Amino acid sequence: MTITDVERFASKFKTSKNCWEWTKGKNSHGYGGFYAEGKMNHAHRVMYRLVTGKEIPKGMHTDHLCRNTACVNPDHLEVVTHRENILRGNNIASTNSRKIHCPLGHEYSGDNLYTDKVGRRYCKTCRHNRYCDYRGKGECCSLELLAQI
Repeated sequence: MTITDVERFASKFKTSKNCWEWTKGKNSHGYGGFYAEGKMNHAHRVMYRLVTGKEIPKGMHTDHLCRNTACVNPDHLEVVTHRENILRGNNIASTNSRKIHCPLGHEYSGDNLYTDKVGRRYCKTCRHNRYCDYRGKGECCSLELLAQI
């Protein structure tokens, strides 16, 4: 980036004790946009590169620790994997990953935890009970089948 680009960049956000709010163009998700080097860039990624002098590794994301997408404060930014960024967020995947019990109160751990190929977690007790209900045996069928399900 040129000196002119850096000066232009510095004029587009407002600093405070906490978040440094991007005040110019933002996308529909609230991320600041900055045109430099012939392309549109996310403002927080530009700030990270300016402050650290490092490129963000391919496939890595810049997480807003403050959860404010318009923030460009370098102290609020951390380079993480896509998965880590998603799990830190406020979305269905992150909410579900923090759950430690199934809707009926059984713990998601040890022998009671089943994880499918995609990574979804299931309660083996509930899964077993559904299987028994399907077979018409209620909850009375053998718990030995639990390991096979």
